[in-house]
Amino acid sequence: MNKKLDYRKLFAGINMPVALEDGRCVVPINFDNAATTPPFKCVNNMIIQNILMYGSIGRGKGQKSEYCTDAYEEAREFILDFFNLSNRKDYTVIYVKNATEGINLLARSLIKESDEVVLTTRMEHHANDIPWRYVSKVEYIDVDENGKIDINDIEKKLKNLKGKVKFVSISGASNVTGYINDINKIAQITHKYGAKIVVDAAQLIAHRAINMAGNENDDHIDFMTFSGHKLYAPFGSGVVVGLREAFNDGNLFLYGGGAVEAVLDDNVYWQKSPGKYEAGTPNFIGVIALVTAMKSLISIGFDNIKTHEDELRDHAIKKLSNIDRIVLYGDSKCTERLGVVPFNIEGVGHNIVAERLADYRAIAVRHGGFCAHSYVRRLLGISNEKAYNYIINGVDMPGMVRASFGLYNTTEEIDEFIDVLKKIITRHIK
Repeated sequence: MNKKLDYRKLFAGINMPVALEDGRCVVPINFDNAATTPPFKCVNNMIIQNILMYGSIGRGKGQKSEYCTDAYEEAREFILDFFNLSNRKDYTVIYVKNATEGINLLARSLIKESDEVVLTTRMEHHANDIPWRYVSKVEYIDVDENGKIDINDIEKKLKNLKGKVKFVSISGASNVTGYINDINKIAQITHKYGAKIVVDAAQLIAHRAINMAGNENDDHIDFMTFSGHKLYAPFGSGVVVGLREAFNDGNLFLYGGGAVEAVLDDNVYWQKSPGKYEAGTPNFIGVIALVTAMKSLISIGFDNIKTHEDELRDHAIKKLSNIDRIVLYGDSKCTERLGVVPFNIEGVGHNIVAERLADYRAIAVRHGGFCAHSYVRRLLGISNEKAYNYIINGVDMPGMVRASFGLYNTTEEIDEFIDVLKKIITRHIK
């Protein structure tokens, strides 16, 4: 039996028909997995089981409350173990809504003074760029003509800044090109110059195993964040994993109940991390969903995931490369890359391509700037000045179409996608 075809059986909702513009109903094709993913069936089943035992987390003494509190806290230990941090008391797990909130929490809690320097890159999603701009002095590593980051440029920048950099914040994988960054090697370089590393693992988490403890001297990851909705658990949960002491000494992100040790008339005494950063009622169901999805990824095996998704990526790039008027972005021969393929059709707007894919065959893709405008502009060859002129003249910014693959996608779906693209070209190019 071809194992790759069995992956579809693990997912909920992917075979639910939708209506096309001509009234026909078809099973949709979702190539927008870099944005969000459908749930595993086991995740839905776990939610149904646990909702029957749902109760308040914290100081409640009812049986359901104690059940939820125990499961919520045990999940932290599982998450640490997932990243090779088992029994590491120097790390802690903080629950958040998503990776965006996670990076905002890191920026607000770790940065003490506005002149502290954070080094990041022009590859980043807005979530790993904008938050740092408002709390620190940000320096950037640029990308090359293919949109790649050179690790040597990171070391050169760290060396030139002479120990002023406090944090290096970088994506584990790009949401635009799918390039995978060697985060442990970058961590080693970061630590060499007295800084700590923050990894935005939102795109990487569902596709590759991540070893936060590291393998060699000083290549551990200090802080990392990710979202459940990109790893087949779309129920409003995310995680920050990081050094406990830094959080204990860090600034608060949210204020409210659950985060305090005691409140007096004239003073507030805060808990230590992680409780200090989890004000309000916890998202128990979201955490249970996220951990269940992570267990499923382990069961499937990251080597199997890589093999399947590499096949999808290579098949798509090969087929797209053979179509006249298709422009691919990034290095098509790069193998350290997830199943994320950005492209355009010459003479057809990215928005029109996306609309027609949906109208003709219910194929979902993303189009535009993918919340990574600085990166997309560089890949398109658009200067900052030209982009500014687009804005002040009220002209839509050029963008791309992005196809991104998940574990449940198939080469047969890619072939249908290619056929529809050819149809779009025939109908829109005279």
